[in-house]
Amino acid sequence: MNPSTAQAKVIVDELVRNTVSHVVLCPGSRNAPLSLALHAAAAAGRLQLHVRIDERGAGFLALGIAARTGRPVAVVCTSGTAAANFHPAVLEADRAGVPLIVLTADRPPELRAAGANQVIEQQRLYGGAVRYFDELAVAERRGGQNAYWRSQICRAWNAAYGEWRCGPVHLNVPFREPLVPDGDDEWYESLEGRPGGERWTELPDFGALPSFVVPSARCGLVIACDSGVRAAGEWGEQHGWPVISETGGLGLLGSSAISSGVWLLGAEEFIRRHKPEQVLCLGRPTVFRQIQQLLSDADVEVLLVRPDSDWPAPAHNVRQVGQWFDSPTKPADPDWLAAWQRADALANEAVGRALRREQWPSGLRLASELVDALPPDALLVVGSSNPARDVALAGRMRPDILVHRNRGVAGIDGTVSTAIGAASVHRGQSYALLGDLTFLHDVNGLLAGPADTRPDLTIVVLNDDGGGIFSLLEQGAPEHRDAFEHVFGTPHGADLSALCAGFGIPHVRAGTIEEFREALRPTPGLRVVEVQVDRTRHRDLHARIRTAVSSALS
Repeated sequence: MNPSTAQAKVIVDELVRNTVSHVVLCPGSRNAPLSLALHAAAAAGRLQLHVRIDERGAGFLALGIAARTGRPVAVVCTSGTAAANFHPAVLEADRAGVPLIVLTADRPPELRAAGANQVIEQQRLYGGAVRYFDELAVAERRGGQNAYWRSQICRAWNAAYGEWRCGPVHLNVPFREPLVPDGDDEWYESLEGRPGGERWTELPDFGALPSFVVPSARCGLVIACDSGVRAAGEWGEQHGWPVISETGGLGLLGSSAISSGVWLLGAEEFIRRHKPEQVLCLGRPTVFRQIQQLLSDADVEVLLVRPDSDWPAPAHNVRQVGQWFDSPTKPADPDWLAAWQRADALANEAVGRALRREQWPSGLRLASELVDALPPDALLVVGSSNPARDVALAGRMRPDILVHRNRGVAGIDGTVSTAIGAASVHRGQSYALLGDLTFLHDVNGLLAGPADTRPDLTIVVLNDDGGGIFSLLEQGAPEHRDAFEHVFGTPHGADLSALCAGFGIPHVRAGTIEEFREALRPTPGLRVVEVQVDRTRHRDLHARIRTAVSSALS
């Protein structure tokens, strides 16, 4: 057996022993030893192999699977720019705390020094975005190789999942030719792993016991982001603190849940009269300026639970940081929670009334209809920009919905691939709500070969022909009208129906609300539902609803 084949066989075997059950592979020549070893493992039923030709999309496909399963997923490519195309997914995995094991094949040192083809500097390619980096030594026919290879896989798995906080790791693997098996199964030493399928080095799934933050206010507020939503609702119900989420009412449960929380935070008079003494923040909020303004208020103490290295501390006034939260030292003021609940009911009524009067379609109305139509226990992947805001601002309380958002770096990269990855491991119907630019940016994510199955996923594309989010920001103010369309609006005029046809994906354009509701009925397979929206109406609609909420609270 040649050294490259031996090394690849051991790497794949040890990945499986370390509970890696999904691997995303991109084709190439230099990574051929890993490709063949992965194919053999998949054929034996030891792992599920996903093959993609676009490395950027492959990275996000792996990220979606890892985010949904909570377990490390390996993603494999050849050398050169292929490895560079993993970088956006690595950055997202870093900031979002998603465990990825990135395996990049490389030329051996003597070929790199000779200026060989398809060579870039791959050592520490992803900089500080990875929890661990190592370049494996080039495989040789000598003793100790099996133990070394297996040990390094265990180190990588531990750094991605078990050491302190989940995230990406990078192993660069230089292979010498021959890159394919040579028909000889003999090797210098045994290539077997530990007996009974055990990993080479036994490691705990998690690190030390968590540290706790201890709230001490009678009038507090919980802000939940992504994975902390369900736990926040349960804690708020137990201790009498109102709970708001960056995803509105999606995934939020408990009697303390405030589904209109973002609208309430934007009502200046209400917040002036109901400013919390402490804010218990789970995760890192990234969407709403109202939340950032509250966290930057010098009169509000901020307690952070499970933050990443970039603490959400606009005013640098964080009081406590911990991995989990404990019971407060004081009982909550029952009148405080009741006031938020009354305001929530009034705000929800005002928002619903405004949306019912609004001409179809609009982003907020579309999000409201989508949330209403989701079947129980559905997965909803929400794109950045307007969709992330629309579902939080217009969706009703749906504690039975699981939400995923790429909010680590909050970019639009790879969202189609992320949605497909997450849907592929979700048991039940899956949906995604994306803007047109987000969809177009990763339209290659629709591409899969005949050996790769497509999940039951409905991708809803809110097509406002450009960057509709900017109409809600400072760039959308009237004084920037002359430059807006060219540098912010960026209309594209793309025919999404023709694009989907090229990928063999069913496409429906829903022109009426009845057509939209019909298109959302659960259907097997992957499909795209497009709704064309006039983005010039976004800014005025948001302003009208803000006014309606403020009036209802006065």
